[in-house]
Amino acid sequence: MTNKERRDAQMAYISDDSVMEEQKICRRKLQKLNFMDRSDFAGIEAAVKDLLGKSDGAFINPPFYCDYGTHIEAGKNFYANYNCTILDVAKVKIGDNCQMAPNVAIYTAGHPIHPMSRSSMYEYGKEVTIGDNVWIGGNVVVCPGVHIGDNVVIGAGSVVTKDIPDWSVAAGNPCRVLKKITDADKKKLFRDEEIDEEAWEDIVNRMEG
Repeated sequence: MTNKERRDAQMAYISDDSVMEEQKICRRKLQKLNFMDRSDFAGIEAAVKDLLGKSDGAFINPPFYCDYGTHIEAGKNFYANYNCTILDVAKVKIGDNCQMAPNVAIYTAGHPIHPMSRSSMYEYGKEVTIGDNVWIGGNVVVCPGVHIGDNVVIGAGSVVTKDIPDWSVAAGNPCRVLKKITDADKKKLFRDEEIDEEAWEDIVNRMEG
């Protein structure tokens, strides 16, 4: 097997010249995105669409960093705030209506634990999947092989090492489920504060429309 085939099969592989050629293409696209006029929203959106393997209405606030771009599959209305890093050695699949706060890092890449194996230059990538309607807070790290379900909120500063089930609020290092999200949370804004009536009426009208 070639190293690219081994990488894509989530096996141990080496970043040889053929692998690095793919990364060079990505780095040229990142150079364009990360040095664009920050007020050129249409230009940024077009650069993001060119970078990502699959997207529909995605917007990323530069700077943004990834290894390939084409290994990231983002659903509808994906949004990532400043300084997001996605090491997409393996696939990163992101559902619809997902939001990421500043400094979110998603890592599919890893290295052997033992120094003998690690110094051999072999590494690996393990797929990360994120469901629909997920909000990931600032400075969160998502580790290789993690699966985050639908309708999940990950609290700021969390390190996600294990799968998180649907309809959960999870936080901490390591990240753990704190509560389930229910209909009682629909009007919640910040802590015990609720969405005001004017905004709530607008939300209901737009959701029903």
